Amino acid sequence: MKIKEKKKIYGRIKGCERCGRKRGLIRAYGLHMCRQCFREKAEELGFKKYS
Repeated sequence: MKIKEKKKIYGRIKGCERCGRKRGLIRAYGLHMCRQCFREKAEELGFKKYS
């Protein structure tokens, strides 16, 4: 008997948590943000820009 795995709800189904865009998502570290929103909020989240 196989146990059915839960499907992922992020990605192109749900999209960015902030604006809802469905492309260019960054899912690493549980961010689930599009790249445009990430660029706006990265410093607030503790990421540093080196160059």
